[in-house]
Amino acid sequence: MFKITVAGTGYVGLVAGVCFAEVGHQVTCVDIDDNKVALMKSGISPIYEAGLEELMQKNYEAGRINYTTDYQSAYREADAIFIGVGTPELPDGSANLSYIATVARQIAESVEKDCLVVVKSTVPVGTNDKVEQFIQDFLIHDVKVEVASNPEFLAQGSAVQDTLHAERIIIGTESKWAEEMLMQIYQPFHLPIVSVNRRSAEMIKYASNDFLALKISYMNDIANLCELVGADIQDVARGMSFDDRIGNKFLNAGIGYGGSCFPKDTKALAYIARQHGYELKTVKAAIDVNTEQKTLLFRKARKRLITFNGLKVAVLGLTFKPGTDDLREAASLENIPLLLEQGADIYAYDPVGATNFAKLYPVGKHGAGQLSYVDDIEQALQGANVCFVFTEWGEVKELSPETYQKLMRTPLVFDGRNIYNVALMQEAGVEYHSVGRQAGTRLAIKGGNNNELQYS
Repeated sequence: MFKITVAGTGYVGLVAGVCFAEVGHQVTCVDIDDNKVALMKSGISPIYEAGLEELMQKNYEAGRINYTTDYQSAYREADAIFIGVGTPELPDGSANLSYIATVARQIAESVEKDCLVVVKSTVPVGTNDKVEQFIQDFLIHDVKVEVASNPEFLAQGSAVQDTLHAERIIIGTESKWAEEMLMQIYQPFHLPIVSVNRRSAEMIKYASNDFLALKISYMNDIANLCELVGADIQDVARGMSFDDRIGNKFLNAGIGYGGSCFPKDTKALAYIARQHGYELKTVKAAIDVNTEQKTLLFRKARKRLITFNGLKVAVLGLTFKPGTDDLREAASLENIPLLLEQGADIYAYDPVGATNFAKLYPVGKHGAGQLSYVDDIEQALQGANVCFVFTEWGEVKELSPETYQKLMRTPLVFDGRNIYNVALMQEAGVEYHSVGRQAGTRLAIKGGNNNELQYS
């Protein structure tokens, strides 16, 4: 077993470190935040991720994992150092590599034995060449340091399972020594390993994520056309899924992709191409479709209603997907400000994401509108004029059509995740609008007239 140090304790770094400890390696996780380190030592995860805290506690008690801010001691005697820090998007779409550079210099000034540095962060093609040269430029001791690429392919909400039971491990190396060490590190996982050179490994990450983003955007584009021609996108997707060349994953239409990977990686790859005088037209199209798709529900509702001013608006789901508290590129971040500008009185429900959202939009007045957070779905729906579904949380999927009809003043639902059966919603008396399927019939309002709603 190896002595491994992991730089960064976000989704990539912390999950990797805990999983390395789970298979028997001795792991030290490094972070610059003392409070975060103290939290992790107490067994509390700084991120919401299924199964992570249990493994943190188990391996910390077993002495296989530790957390520290002392990077010098953590790097000094490590066999391998995995870099899992963020590479956030810059305004021009390129990746911010400043955190990578900071860690690389710290490693160069700290290591006192031969060491393999492994970059798990998503970085532009050719970055690992630069990281290796950067380390050589600042290296203090006479030791061998090589850099390898080992991109991650985890999905938030299932990151632990995705790491321990990955479909494949990608390693990119430039020497037999580096390749063999990474092979040995991953041997206890008993997973298929694809070994390529560094630049190919870097490209595999972008090409994989961007292909999935393309697939999602294509289905959303087809869904929009389905609405115009009278087809049902779920029937279309089901028919497509039997084709082995297409597969049955990432065929669900909705209001676009979000999170920390697809939006950032599509823009980054498009930027890399432009830097080389090439335009990735397919990736550009995916970006454009996704941007438009995020506010599709708002545009539908605005056509349906005269105004949102003074209406009670229920919002179900704030995170970009269920199983995480991550809001990055979430549809809610696009739609809620638009609703507030229009004077909506929003009651938002999310089982884990409300705290993070409240940091950006606290309870209270925002422009012409008002924002509140509620602890249960019924409180959000009670007396609401309209409801938006942005995240397919289990609690939301379990709601019956009758619940909407019973609780809402006007059972008018805009579902961005195609959760419910159109016919059942219509039978229950709910006016139901989704993505790529035919809308339910227009409704009469309960309790008399409401001049703020249009009917046809």
